[in-house]
Amino acid sequence: MHKVLVTGFDPFGGEAVNPAYEAVKLLPDTIAGAHVVKLEVPTVFTRSTQALEQAMAAERPDAVICVGQAGGRSCVTVEKVAVNLVEARIPDNDGAQPLGEPLRADGPDAYFATVPVKAMVANIRANHLPAFISYTAGTYVCNSIMYHALYLCDRTFPGTIAGFMHVPYEPGQVVDKPEGTPSMPLDTIARSLEYAIEAVVRGDVADDMVAGATH
Repeated sequence: MHKVLVTGFDPFGGEAVNPAYEAVKLLPDTIAGAHVVKLEVPTVFTRSTQALEQAMAAERPDAVICVGQAGGRSCVTVEKVAVNLVEARIPDNDGAQPLGEPLRADGPDAYFATVPVKAMVANIRANHLPAFISYTAGTYVCNSIMYHALYLCDRTFPGTIAGFMHVPYEPGQVVDKPEGTPSMPLDTIARSLEYAIEAVVRGDVADDMVAGATH
């Protein structure tokens, strides 16, 4: 594997920062010998998909890892499945709030991640950081970009694998939130992402019982 495209969203929902792209920016330019291309995408249903497709066409990566914020989660989680549904609990950054619509009328009901989800979690844990598998990427822009990444791999970029990772708030975001709201330092989030990408590049395989699961 020679190249990995890693995307992260811009701030949304009234937040001043988005730890997804802030952590992506901290990644090294090379992981396990593979070149890392970093891309900020808008938290917008239509434009995030367009930016992703343009970057995939330009870079021709071997793997695509999209990253988004999931406030309330306590650590990095690797998503297993994306569903062909949008139920926007809040408007996206362009003000769109679609409800009960398919993401792609010509797409399947769901896609499973094609990156080695369990191995990614296992490698994060092997480096003494918490991580879990998640079985719901939600129905907002995070799920949308994961679904579209897999759709594009299926229809336009055969041979490319794709997946999605959710990250928690960074500490500055929880100062005014309720007591007990979890967060994780940006450098720790970035190291978790790096270990996960390392497993992807190496083609690691994990035992089914290693990774655990959540959600």
